[in-house]
Amino acid sequence: MSFSKSVLILVLSVSAVGLAFAANTPPVAADAKSTPILPQGFAGWQVQGTAQTSADARIADPANAAILKEFGFSDFASATYRRDDGRTLKVRAARFADASGAFGAYTFYLQPNMSKEQIGDQAASLNSRVLFYRGHVLVDAAFSSLSAMSAAELRELAGVLPRPSGNAANLPPILAFMPHRGYVANTEKYALGPLAFVALSSPITAQLVDFTASAEVAMGKYASPGGQASLVLIEYPTPQLAAEHLRRIDAVRQAGSPQAGVAAIENVGPFFDKRTGPIIAIAAGPLSESDAHALLGLVNYEANVTWNENTYLDKNNNVGTLLVNVIILCFVLGAIAIVAGVGFGGIRILVKRFFPNKVFDRPEHMEFISLHLAEKMAEGSSGGSSDAVAETAETPRSLG
Repeated sequence: MSFSKSVLILVLSVSAVGLAFAANTPPVAADAKSTPILPQGFAGWQVQGTAQTSADARIADPANAAILKEFGFSDFASATYRRDDGRTLKVRAARFADASGAFGAYTFYLQPNMSKEQIGDQAASLNSRVLFYRGHVLVDAAFSSLSAMSAAELRELAGVLPRPSGNAANLPPILAFMPHRGYVANTEKYALGPLAFVALSSPITAQLVDFTASAEVAMGKYASPGGQASLVLIEYPTPQLAAEHLRRIDAVRQAGSPQAGVAAIENVGPFFDKRTGPIIAIAAGPLSESDAHALLGLVNYEANVTWNENTYLDKNNNVGTLLVNVIILCFVLGAIAIVAGVGFGGIRILVKRFFPNKVFDRPEHMEFISLHLAEKMAEGSSGGSSDAVAETAETPRSLG
């Protein structure tokens, strides 16, 4: 058999083994859609039948399917729950790509006459209907009859809903710049595209906002001496883009007519705007100039630098762990020193006992050079005295 045929057979064999392994391997969920939105039961409520699911936004809301897609609609689930006392609860839940989409859809369905509730991330109710969102899931719940525990039951439902991970759980940063002073409840709106923006009754058109430049819009109503005024915040990726679009808005406003295919600003009364960083702030409505400047003065962009570098606060880089390891190392080194000292001394004693003067302390190793200074000094002292006596005897006396 030739070499090329052997290689071909080997490749085919490996491919066959790989296909068999792939066929026997269970499929892995590609996205979060594999996680059911609604649970089988919660707080004493049990689902009747099976929950209806769909990835088609038209099933969730036929009239506003395009707006839901603009917010990043992912999938939808609806179910009817029942309690032992006969009450029913109809739940409709829509999941979005991130929390921004769920929040935008929540503000789209939010009505000014709703009452604020403490359910999920934000909630509002009107009679037996409760609208709330938690993470990237928007829930519309309708009770057949309310009880004192209805809100607590929905809070338990919100606690078991799937949650997004990472940056998908964060709300749009632009919401942090919406002022709280004078805000009219349930009037905050958020738009990611022109379809949702048109439903906001904004003082400018979607063409002027230019969503193709990755703009995001937050809008709310604010109380003023002359009535309710609109505050629109438009955030762009960079301050340069914001400055360019502000010049474009001011040019159209001053001209008072469409220019270069851009629709004119609607007749909404007094109109004031400013730029702060990458955000354009627009105040319009029954406002005096001082009131408009006071409202716009509440919007101030401050750049926050976030250090996202890993600080490595793990087991291997913890200071406490380092100190413990240093102490353990000192004990280990001390123990090694003690064992080595005892071993060396013990071996020396054993060798000296069984082999005396053969390995250690041998005579030839014990000799050393000695000057014998004491003996030399003694001999010198005795010899010096005799010479002195002899010299004295031989020296003649002087008769002087």
